[in-house]
Amino acid sequence: MRAVLFDGKSVRVVEDAPEPVPGKGEALIRPTLVAVGPSDLEVARGHTDFRGVMGHLFVGVVEHVEPAGSGVSGVYGGADRSSLVGTRVVGSINIVPMDSPLARKGLGNHARDRQVLGLYNRDGCFADRLTLPAANLVSVPDAIGDDQAVLTALLAEAVHASRITRIEGKPFVTIIGDGLVALLCAQVMTKMNASVRLLGENPARFGLCEKWGVKHRAISEAGLRQDQDIVIECTGTVDGLEKAMGMVRPRGRIVLKHEAVPTPGSGQGGPGADLTPIVMNELEVVGARCGSPGEALALQSQQPIDLISLIGRRLRLADAPEALRLASEPGGLCVVMEP
Repeated sequence: MRAVLFDGKSVRVVEDAPEPVPGKGEALIRPTLVAVGPSDLEVARGHTDFRGVMGHLFVGVVEHVEPAGSGVSGVYGGADRSSLVGTRVVGSINIVPMDSPLARKGLGNHARDRQVLGLYNRDGCFADRLTLPAANLVSVPDAIGDDQAVLTALLAEAVHASRITRIEGKPFVTIIGDGLVALLCAQVMTKMNASVRLLGENPARFGLCEKWGVKHRAISEAGLRQDQDIVIECTGTVDGLEKAMGMVRPRGRIVLKHEAVPTPGSGQGGPGADLTPIVMNELEVVGARCGSPGEALALQSQQPIDLISLIGRRLRLADAPEALRLASEPGGLCVVMEP
């Protein structure tokens, strides 16, 4: 089959990759659309220790479900899911052994022995076929098209960031960053009755904010007035964290939401920020990573988020190296690939 491989040095498309074989309780899925996400760019740059088939953002059709047996993996349990055959699905990218201690506590996404689709110890979706535990899959409603469904995992991250943030009254919320997840956070928080502004660097992204009625300005022009109830920091940089600490009010909340999700063992180096303001101003700092694809699809069905405007280019899977290049360009929007 065709697959997009990263060998530690370069990205290449091969025509003779072995077909994946689903294990017990796993589904064989034919992707109908895949997307290049920020974490895929980190893989292509060699910033992780991943080797293999790339990709984690997909929507596809289930072709087969292997009957479940002992040792079934998944985040949602091991029930029979053979009825998924023939349906469109998206899925949780975390593959977690059911006997993991954290999985038994409902914290499987944080299990140290997890795999992550296309990012850590698990071949991804940039291929003609992929496998995932059937328990990880969620059916896509007919009203949600492939162009929307393919970004479900990113939307789930934004929904998760909003769910761990208390919304009382009409709080003032600042989002630092203008990447895909930041733009989704802006839309989600606006629908939660928050007064939202987005701080970024790319004028093209500001055009989307204008379309959605979200306040925006250049991050270099924003003052550090300590008047924001919540700051969602999406750049993953020391500078972003320091700005967040200068913008949030005393006893306010900072949500750290990196655009590229760090994988187990990838680590992040570099000098640290001065954390004194967290103590002096009694700030609450929480991290936010993956979310639930089911919750994201439910929100998309009830209060649609504009996902289609985030897609900038459409290419073929055979053009994956070019897709990655375009997605990495400053100001570039999401690039999707068809079979």
